[in-house]
Amino acid sequence: MRTPLVDQTAALLAHGYRWLPGLRRDAPAGVAHTRVLGQRAAVLCGPEAARYFYDEDHVQRRTAIPGPVLSTLFGHGAVHTLDSVEHRRRKALFLSVLTPGGVADLAAHACEAWDDAVASWRPGRDVVLFDAASRVLTRAVCRWAGVPLDDAVARDVTAMVDGFATPGPRHWRARKARDRRERWLAGLIEEARSGVEPASARSALDEVAHHRDAGGGLLDSRVAAVELLNVLRPTVAVCWFVMFAGHALHRWPAHRERLASGEPEFATAFAHELRRFYPFAPFLGGRAVRDLEWRGEPIPAGSLVLLDVFGQHHDAGLWGDPYAFRPQRFVDRPVGAFDLIPQGGGDPATRSSLPRRTRHDRTAGGAHRALGADPLRRARAEPDHLPPARARTGEEQVRHHPCDLTAAEASRDRAVNGLRRGGVRRGRLRPA
Repeated sequence: MRTPLVDQTAALLAHGYRWLPGLRRDAPAGVAHTRVLGQRAAVLCGPEAARYFYDEDHVQRRTAIPGPVLSTLFGHGAVHTLDSVEHRRRKALFLSVLTPGGVADLAAHACEAWDDAVASWRPGRDVVLFDAASRVLTRAVCRWAGVPLDDAVARDVTAMVDGFATPGPRHWRARKARDRRERWLAGLIEEARSGVEPASARSALDEVAHHRDAGGGLLDSRVAAVELLNVLRPTVAVCWFVMFAGHALHRWPAHRERLASGEPEFATAFAHELRRFYPFAPFLGGRAVRDLEWRGEPIPAGSLVLLDVFGQHHDAGLWGDPYAFRPQRFVDRPVGAFDLIPQGGGDPATRSSLPRRTRHDRTAGGAHRALGADPLRRARAEPDHLPPARARTGEEQVRHHPCDLTAAEASRDRAVNGLRRGGVRRGRLRPA
């Protein structure tokens, strides 16, 4: 007879990224059972588990996303809340916008915006990396999407991401920011449809405004605004990865020279390693569509299924040396569809998450102009509250690494949550 499951919501809030790896550590077959938000949950990890998770015959996402997350991060009525035919039809909207050519065009806008930003940096004046990146990426994606630039967009979009999983004032700021942006974008969509202010042909604004759902009708203007925001928001959120890049280059400066060389293969590998080492979310969630079994462990119909993203990205069996920041690993090996899953796994055309992988890599790629290339020859990267960078190996690396889960478990949350809440977020690039 199984021991009654105790609700672990408080533990999730207290322990963050190390919550699920801690649960799985002593679980049979690496599958943990728990309760969170009052609901039974099974915790899976690994590439095969990710493949299982993204099979619609096993897990659906529509009913698994908590209301507070919809009200801040994704938006009510978003593609993330759909399944089956409706989901695939809505997903086709994003795929029509985020084509290889469309992403390349977005990357070009990002590089141009970075060049403009770097040229404006005054010698001797601090540049706040997180804030600068959010403005650069907002400018780039708005120009690319055919959306008029509003100086408050960057602030509102980063507020949505910053507050989606946080109780208190930050969460309510996120809700208000989403409401402002949805109302603003709904107005632009109505103007585009009526011809008062036509959208540029084939732009994201144009595609979303005239997209028809599975029933053949136009999207409600507010739902269309949600989906347009789901194009803008993930791109602006790359500013978190730019911030993490600043942290990585501070801690491991040996990578600067090669990144500055402009070698495309290494730049892509560096972006992959950022996404592996600093995953944006600790886990992904769905709901079992029927009674399931994984590695002999039962998963009752209707229960939550949680995929441990952080645990998978720091699995020694998969990566060998998971607590070493080593971009070279992605030069030496191909990326499996279910190995690296910070923005989801599998085929972007069918999975529930949006097709962000290439977009993140390419829009972040222009940041090397601010972090690794010309500006670093005339600037000093000085993240606040970080120890001087020095080499660490073996047990010393494990003890002091910001993502450690064993010898110094509390350091991961202090480091990564600190980065998001103001540590390296307040990091400076100081042009000399």
